[in-house]
Amino acid sequence: METAGKKREKFRELASNRTDKALEAIERIGNLSNRQLYEWEAGEIRKIIKALRDEVAKVEARFETPNTRRRDRFSL
Repeated sequence: METAGKKREKFRELASNRTDKALEAIERIGNLSNRQLYEWEAGEIRKIIKALRDEVAKVEARFETPNTRRRDRFSL
């Protein structure tokens, strides 16, 4: 069985890596705002932002109440 220190170290390592990847992915979504390269409608942007906010709310809920349901896949 892992000691509490090892579990904490593993959590910090994974949390840092996964948070960094999530932030990079969000940044790439932000790059889609370039109207010279992409065409989009306001409703599509609202749907993307809502999906991101909803998922952050689920993450918060999982830390308050572990073992909650995983997310459904996003599509426009």
